[in-house]
Amino acid sequence: MPDVAFINGRFIPWEDATVSIDDRGFQFGDAVYEVIRTYRGTPFQLEAHLVRLDRSGRELFIPQPYSKAQWKQWIQHGLSLAGYQEAKIYIQITRGVAPREHSFPSQSRPTIVMTVRELRGLPSEIRRTGITACTREDLRWGRCDIKSVNLLANVLAREEARKAGVFETIFVRDGFVMEGALSNVMVVRDGVVMTAPEGPRILSGVTRTAVLDLAKKEDIPIEERSVPLDELYKADEVFLTGTTLEVLGVVQVDGRTIGSGQPGPVTKTLAARWALLTG
Repeated sequence: MPDVAFINGRFIPWEDATVSIDDRGFQFGDAVYEVIRTYRGTPFQLEAHLVRLDRSGRELFIPQPYSKAQWKQWIQHGLSLAGYQEAKIYIQITRGVAPREHSFPSQSRPTIVMTVRELRGLPSEIRRTGITACTREDLRWGRCDIKSVNLLANVLAREEARKAGVFETIFVRDGFVMEGALSNVMVVRDGVVMTAPEGPRILSGVTRTAVLDLAKKEDIPIEERSVPLDELYKADEVFLTGTTLEVLGVVQVDGRTIGSGQPGPVTKTLAARWALLTG
């Protein structure tokens, strides 16, 4: 089965998939993106991802090239060409090609890129035992709620995690837990799920929203508030949420054991409900 490339309304061979050196996505990171996954060939929460793509584009004044209906058609066609049951769909929209000037070009047309690749999930052993994490000061820009391709701080954080031998880096700003380099972070204390509130300091994940909805259905109390770092260390449970991570327990942060040192009951309950939701 082939990986699929799509540029500006055309599906083309992977080796021919190129964009201009003058594209503002390459020159400035002047672009937005989304990552969507499938379960058994069906995109999960596609409408929510497309709504967020629209919002990100509007916030950066990048015009949306396609309607939601058109995007759904392109995505379904790409999935049919790839043939993967479990796939990762990447969409990127840049401001387009223009001479290299910081201000917006007077005329440009957005560049649209989409890829469809096979998604290989995390090993079941990792889900069973949980993962480790480290923290670092949040160096990202002030509009983390926009899903832009400006991910240098995330790249550095992921490299720090690799060097530290842990799975994820958790961003901390002014002493409060924000989110992970590629995840949202949930802290559980006395049966209450706490997580940073929506706003410009975090990218509110589609999976985050779905998991919080599952928690409400299970009558698990939720507090969307700023969580101090010491509450993270003292938590009964910590777990991550994300498109490819789903619900993933954290058993150690900065060398400190979280709770019992294994994914806890709230984490397990929500992971089980997630499996039913997507099963």
